[in-house]
Amino acid sequence: MRCSDLVTPKIPASVARAGIGQWGLLLKFDTPYSSPIVTPLRLSAYTATTWLGRGLEATRSALRAGRSGLAPCAFETVALDTWIGEVAAVDAEILPKSLAAYDCRNNRLTQMGLETDGFADRVREAIARYGKTRVGIFLGTSTAGILQTELAYRRRDAATGALPEDFIYRTTHNSFSLAEFTRDYFGLEGMAMAISTACSSSAKVFAAAARQLELGSIDAAIVGGVDTLCLTTLYGFASLQLTSSQPCRPYDAARNGISIGEGAAFALLERADSVANTAPAGSVLLLGTGESSDAYHMSSPHPEGLGARLAMEAALRSAGLTAADIDYINLHGTSTPANDAAEGKAVAALFDQRVPCSSTKGATGHTLGAAGAVEAVICALALTDGFLPGSPGTQTLDPAIPIDYLLQGRAGRVRHALTNSFGFGGSNCSLILGVAA
Repeated sequence: MRCSDLVTPKIPASVARAGIGQWGLLLKFDTPYSSPIVTPLRLSAYTATTWLGRGLEATRSALRAGRSGLAPCAFETVALDTWIGEVAAVDAEILPKSLAAYDCRNNRLTQMGLETDGFADRVREAIARYGKTRVGIFLGTSTAGILQTELAYRRRDAATGALPEDFIYRTTHNSFSLAEFTRDYFGLEGMAMAISTACSSSAKVFAAAARQLELGSIDAAIVGGVDTLCLTTLYGFASLQLTSSQPCRPYDAARNGISIGEGAAFALLERADSVANTAPAGSVLLLGTGESSDAYHMSSPHPEGLGARLAMEAALRSAGLTAADIDYINLHGTSTPANDAAEGKAVAALFDQRVPCSSTKGATGHTLGAAGAVEAVICALALTDGFLPGSPGTQTLDPAIPIDYLLQGRAGRVRHALTNSFGFGGSNCSLILGVAA
């Protein structure tokens, strides 16, 4: 009796579509699940804002020039020898008076991102098309508006220790604040979800939205992620000895830690085959999603990259593709010794040295909960522009990691791109994007 004989009849279709958890482990032995599982979804609009600049053109220009946006840390009162990617003019954003309760750095950056590249206009068109209850929100963040709490603690009552009356945890620090703010920003009345799984947060939202679109619960989804700098993040990663005193160097032989950045990235997902939204040739599509949870360690990846491999395998099954179909991989590539080594082993095992790879965190910094969405947008640009981004900061590749790593960007046809996002605790997610023929 084959393993697939035992597993195949027992796997619900919804679980197979998700490709997660113990089912993902079982499915990897099962050959019948090679046909497409996820219905392609069109990214009918997308945008990204990081230290590289506001919007697609700024991002495209920086990536083509191989430019890094990292600079020595001068954020708030932080006194650390590290480099960061801080988005300019976030504090100059003013929220509408009706949404003043949401005021915090994270939601200011959210508004900045939503109002870039005409994204908000495309969302409002979708609302007019489908209705206020049929556009869902799926957003990822790791820290949300925790900076607002940090600032509030400085203003505690000297006698009682009470936080100031104008501090509202629910609409600022609370992880759901991001999704709730976005819902109220557009006057939506339907499904809204915030996912906080560390650095995989805004990759996993694509999978969550895809499942709801497949179920018919919604007709369109705002997906993405936002994370902003705060003292907790900067000092927290430093306490784990994960930050570098230099600009990060993913996959470099001398890599020694991350450079934390902030960013906001969004996409509008719609069914590619709907009458109202037939995807024209060249449109970017979400073809597959893969999730795994290896739970190997609280903060360290499995040394052989088991969880990473399971996520990539699940994404390939979901898209009905093989490793040979992938033309570019945007690596998680945090620039820590353990992460890059583990991911590199997983990629080498699945793809050998056939597929060009790079980590763009040398350009943007590690945007934490926003990284999945930011890097999905970078993959979208690779697909539409025919340009494979390089890895600013990386100088000497680690010879122990046998992958085709791009130091410099170059032109090349990209039909299918895979992007990896891996979080603390073994929360892993891989996405596959392609273009409509």
